[in-house]
Amino acid sequence: MSSIDWILVAVWGTSSIVWVEIVRDLNHALAHVWQPLGRLHNWHHRVFRPDLTPVSEAIYCQAQWRNDLPESLIMLTASALFWGLVFSVSPHVHWAAFAGSLYSLSFLLGAISRGMGWKWAQETDLTHMPGPFPSPPSHWFVNRPYHWRHHFDDQNAYFCGALTFVDRAMGTALSLKGKTVAVTGASGSLGTGLLKHLHLAGAKVIALTSSDREIVLDLNSESHTTKTIKWQVGRESDLAELFENVDILVLNHGINVHGARTPEAIEQSFEVNAFSSWRLMEQFLQTVKTNRDMVCKEVWVNTSEAEVSPAFSPLYELSKRTLGDLVTMRRLDAPCIVRKLILGPFKSNLNPIGIMSADRVARKIVRLAKSDTRNIIVTINPLTGILLPVKEFFVSWYFRWFSRSQTALKTVETSKSKSS
Repeated sequence: MSSIDWILVAVWGTSSIVWVEIVRDLNHALAHVWQPLGRLHNWHHRVFRPDLTPVSEAIYCQAQWRNDLPESLIMLTASALFWGLVFSVSPHVHWAAFAGSLYSLSFLLGAISRGMGWKWAQETDLTHMPGPFPSPPSHWFVNRPYHWRHHFDDQNAYFCGALTFVDRAMGTALSLKGKTVAVTGASGSLGTGLLKHLHLAGAKVIALTSSDREIVLDLNSESHTTKTIKWQVGRESDLAELFENVDILVLNHGINVHGARTPEAIEQSFEVNAFSSWRLMEQFLQTVKTNRDMVCKEVWVNTSEAEVSPAFSPLYELSKRTLGDLVTMRRLDAPCIVRKLILGPFKSNLNPIGIMSADRVARKIVRLAKSDTRNIIVTINPLTGILLPVKEFFVSWYFRWFSRSQTALKTVETSKSKSS
């Protein structure tokens, strides 16, 4: 075969597997809104306790026959339809599309084996294995923490079984329903907008502000008083008790000294824009202690597109870049998801000549977060969408190569003490 034929083989083979996964995820989502499918799928939700141990072997086996087996047959049927399409388009390499059928067949055999009660087969049910979670929910692929949320966070979200594409497209890769979300800088334009759109998404919002006034949101021409807590930069530890019961912390406060470059302006810029957010983030990360904390808690940090482009305010740029790099480093070992908000110029007290609407920026931030975007870019500058991912990739790997986590350092120190 020619090189082009081999490329077609790779494309059709990969596409057939992705196709059956999409069909599986759409079938799963449909089962939560269509009763005939729902009656079968509900057996799957009856199986597990919050630690992912089965309630009983009998129910576990029944769930395989009533949910997993029909789901596998649907995947197998979808793979056959895809093979028919490939046969009509590229008959000389149609066999490549059998990859989707073989993939579906593995699920079918797994469902039958687990339904028979074979212990070794239960160990292949990777997204339902009990035990401590080794890492937070994955981004592109479904791991145990990601799927745990479908069972015990929100059953109307997190539908994907292996790849997260469908959830990200549907905006069900993060559920904000019932989440407690605290937002710093709440009295500013963006802070108020975030509180509003988080509330509309079903979150229970808390406004953290240095202002004395209570935050009131305008929701469909009705006033809604928000729980408001006053805090000050330098007293981040005062919020430690509050953070125990917060699911998502949005670090949004900041200051812009514009063209000033005095020692006082330097100290103030770094203290407010970088180190205060850093201390709050670390304070919050200390509350991540259980499996639930790891999968439900998050930090969102407003670092600004000043990370990669001029803001015509040197100290604002320097302090925000410092914060951005600190967040990039901390992400390597963070016990929960940490998102960046990379925002262009929006109209606010810090930037009265901003171009974008703070309310629209806030709405888009929430929408992208629900699609599990880890670097949320909202700007009118198309270069930011190119430069930021490149910068994030290389800086992240630089930190990975030339720095060590606390666990790695302890391991090195232990090995040195043993050798001595």
